[in-house]
Amino acid sequence: MATAILGRKLGMTQVWSDDDRLIPVTVIEAGPCVVSQVRTVKRDGYRAVQLAFGDVKESRVNKPEAGHFAKAGVTPKRFVAEVPMAEDETFKLGQEVTVAGFEPGQHVHVTGTSKGKGFQGGMKRHGFRGGPKTHGQSDRQRAPGSRSSTTTPGRVYKGSRGPGHMGSVRVTSQNLRVELVDPERNLLGVNGSVPGPKGAVVVVKQARKQ
Repeated sequence: MATAILGRKLGMTQVWSDDDRLIPVTVIEAGPCVVSQVRTVKRDGYRAVQLAFGDVKESRVNKPEAGHFAKAGVTPKRFVAEVPMAEDETFKLGQEVTVAGFEPGQHVHVTGTSKGKGFQGGMKRHGFRGGPKTHGQSDRQRAPGSRSSTTTPGRVYKGSRGPGHMGSVRVTSQNLRVELVDPERNLLGVNGSVPGPKGAVVVVKQARKQ
């Protein structure tokens, strides 16, 4: 059973389960990936494996990157990600990792970068309820309202919620059930939504907690 793979979000659809339920799934083009580096406790102090995904022209990588992939015996790749490696796992440089290692019914964590929403107000960003709609209120319906106390401390505490930049952060959707595995087309379908827009690169890892 595979523990991790890189992929590209294709979009959402729905599938019928064996017990005749309609299940919403996100389809991910997962792999094939190659192992471009193996971290060991003796050399690096921890166990991990670096996966590379997505072909790219050799002219698009710099010399250090080209040397890194050449050492692993693989062609240059566009994306790399390092994931922890279990004690009983072993990987070799240049080894291919495909979606065939996943099974329907398995639970995974999917990590990606959420959609960027730009600058947003308190209601959209944090779910503020806004001001009252009556009692002389004319243009404060979506205002965040009072931010702090008066004389003491006489300022807004750091970290207070308010308007600001929203989205474009790393998000992990946890414990998604694998509903579809298609090794021939390198497709993986997970129950529910995953972060990012269509075409976003995501990391699929075996769930460590249920």
